[in-house]
Amino acid sequence: MNYVLGKKGTLEMVVGPMFSGKTEEVINLAKKMDFANRNYQIFKPMIDTRYNPNEIVSHNKSHLPCIRIQHGEDIKKHLKPETEAIIIDEAQFFEENFYRTILKLIDLGYRIIISGLDTDFRGEPFKTIANLLSIADKVLKLTAICSCCKSPATMTQRIINGKPAYYNDPLILIGERDSYEPRCRDCHKVIY
Repeated sequence: MNYVLGKKGTLEMVVGPMFSGKTEEVINLAKKMDFANRNYQIFKPMIDTRYNPNEIVSHNKSHLPCIRIQHGEDIKKHLKPETEAIIIDEAQFFEENFYRTILKLIDLGYRIIISGLDTDFRGEPFKTIANLLSIADKVLKLTAICSCCKSPATMTQRIINGKPAYYNDPLILIGERDSYEPRCRDCHKVIY
């Protein structure tokens, strides 16, 4: 069951705004594990119903099968004995104390790869991701291209009826290009 018998596992994080290639990156890491004959399992939150609910799917339509779970703790119920690595997509949707589950899995020797939005549409940290970043062994921070000025985008802009969202709008809104745009810090707007 352990990735390397007798050794602790690792946590690798892939973060950034929407449309920065986070899911594409974890799919590429999974393909490398396929090439190396490593056993892995992929998980995503139940709330993520975009594209195909039983796959992780990048915006350019690369995809791999996954297991949907309601809570982070549910990962343990689905682990196979041969699993060496665990990939988790869209982790910002899990509970704030998700890092506790991840620490237990690291102690068991798993290689953990997690992707997610590091900030919400307000530009504030997703607490789940912030907690995971604090315990990560490796972090890859991706950028997109600002939909306004074409600079590197580090923020996610929520759009409602063609205008920036209000600060007090609900935090979670599952959507795609009709609801979100990548933006640089200068072009990112929130209405108070």
